[in-house]
Formats: sequence, structure tokens, C-alpha cells
Amino acid sequence: MEKITFLSFTFFFLLVTISYSQDEFIIDTTKNEQGLFDSEEILQITLSGNLSKLLRDKTEDPKKYPLTLSYTEANNNKISIPVEAKTRGNFRRLIGNCSYLPLKIYFPELTVAEKTIFKDQRKMKLVMPCRGEKYVIHEYLVYKLYNLVTSKSFKARLVKVKLENHQKKKQKPAVYGILLEEEPQMAKRNEMLAVERKLRPTQVQKEPFLNMAVFEYLIGNTDWSVQYLQNIKLLASDSLAKPYTVPYDFDHAGIVSAPYAKPADALKLNSIKERRYRGYCLKDLSKFEATIALYNQLKPAIYRVYQDCDLLEEKYKANTLKYLDAFYETINDPEKWQKDFAYPCDPRGTGNVVIRGLNHN
Repeated sequence: MEKITFLSFTFFFLLVTISYSQDEFIIDTTKNEQGLFDSEEILQITLSGNLSKLLRDKTEDPKKYPLTLSYTEANNNKISIPVEAKTRGNFRRLIGNCSYLPLKIYFPELTVAEKTIFKDQRKMKLVMPCRGEKYVIHEYLVYKLYNLVTSKSFKARLVKVKLENHQKKKQKPAVYGILLEEEPQMAKRNEMLAVERKLRPTQVQKEPFLNMAVFEYLIGNTDWSVQYLQNIKLLASDSLAKPYTVPYDFDHAGIVSAPYAKPADALKLNSIKERRYRGYCLKDLSKFEATIALYNQLKPAIYRVYQDCDLLEEKYKANTLKYLDAFYETINDPEKWQKDFAYPCDPRGTGNVVIRGLNHN
């Protein structure tokens, strides 16, 4: 009898030990799981379904269409997730000559995607090429640049997208795209709230705004405004606090060089390559000194984004490095940067023009 009791106790001890070890293993595995934006590798994804209906829907209020999103894990295990998608981006629908329309992908609310790299996603923007894949890569690198400036920025993942249209026999080759972090996830990562308010630039956090506005100047982007939340999102520590501005949608920036991009006529600029500071009038220009110091500190990392990218054409890489050179020449010459950053105070200029642009769904 004692022998049986001892054996039973031993078995119970081993069972508890094994169970504990398994639980511990599961916890450790969860901690080590990579999320969608934890890797720099290009993710290969396939969107399959009735894509003809989806891509023809260029209405102001496009419908959602059921698709399957699939990808292959490192262990060659194929993952398939039922999703819905709709077209977005009024600008690209209006010009009517983009190769692909940008999409918004909706993930199921159930636990279908829980054990995949999309486990934290509910809906995501998928940037698709308009006139050439290379411009997608150019825009992706701008997101990487702003990640260097602040964590209050959208993360991006470069993907290779294959569209598998069940209505057609001949399929198009895979193309580059960008998956963008969703706003609630970006806010949560920064322990903040995503807010939407009507306010002026002077009503947001000052130093972060200057950092952002000078970044838009760096990349040659004028297609933004705080007043209309044109390509700007807001983060705040609570519903009453002054918000932070978070920029996105950089395809009209000079550094991207998209062939369809042009500055608003009201700005009287000759080209998207021409830099124009679009912040508000600030009489005390010494307030820019911390921002200039920040960009000088980031200079090696900013240059490396382009120097280390093997996906770029050499001509574009060389031209972009020269474009960066011109920015750094300006911010390290007091006479030049004070003239440029004081532009919004010039009553004869276009510093009072507010860009409303087109809605980006």
C-alpha cells in the first residue's frame, strides 16, 4: 500500500512538473513571438478572391469584399486568414490612372488571426503602387526616417503583394506594397490616446510640432495641415491634454519623387523638390535650435537609411543623398535656416495658406 502511494505521489509530482514546464514554455514563446512590425524582412503576402469587384469599386463609399490573406511562415507553414477589403484614397480614384488602388484590410474580430503575425491588427492600410513600385519603396523609407525622429510615428512593413483574382486565369506578378500600423495600435504603443479635434498648430505640443514640421521640410512635403487633419493624426495623454502631431501619407513629398505629385497651386512652388517650411509664424527663432540639434544628431542614421538600402536605384540614391546634403547645408547656416523657417511670418508669402487637400479614407 505504501509503495502504491509513493508511486502515485511520484506520478503526480511528474505530471505537475511537466504541466508547469509546458506553461512556462508557452509563456516564453509568447514573449519571443515577433509581431508584424518587429522584422525588417520583406513579407510575402497573397490576397485572393473576387478582386475584380473590389478593384472596380471607385465610389465615394466603397463596399467591403471578402478575401483571403495568406503568407508562409519561416517553417514553411502556410497561414490563411479570412479578411475583408475595400478601396480607399480619393486622390488616386480621381486621377484614374494608377496601376493599383490603395486598400484597407479588415481582420476578423474573432481569434482567427490570434496566433499569426497579424494578431494585434483589426484594420490596416495597404499602400499599393500608383505609377511604379519604386515609389512605394521611396515612401516606405520616409516612414523609417520618421521612426528615427520619434516613437510617436507610424510603423511600416514593406511587403510583396500577390493579387490572386479568382475571376481571371492570367495573374499579375507580385508588387511592392506597405502595410501601415493602425492608429489605435500606435497610440497604445506610446501609452496615449488617439484623438480628433479641430484646432490650430499653435494649440499642439510645441517642440514635437517643430520637429515634425521641420521633418516635412526635410522631405519636401507640403501636403499636410493640422487644421484640416490633412495627413496628420493626433495623440494625447488624455482627452484634455495638448496633442502631439503624427504625420503620414508621404507620396507627395519631394524626396519620394512620385511622377503624379505636384504642390498645391496656392503655394506658388515650382516643384515638389522645392522645400517650403509649412509651420506657423514663430517670432522667437531660437526655439528651432533644439530641433536643429536633433536633426544634426540623427544625420548619420538618416543617411544610412538610404546608403544601406539595396532596393534603390543608384541614381535615385545619389540624388537623394544630395537632397539631404542641401537640407543639412541649410540648417547649419543660420542665415539660411532663419530665412526659411521665418517664411510663415512673411505677409507677402503663402505661409497663411492652409492645405485641405482630398480626404484619405
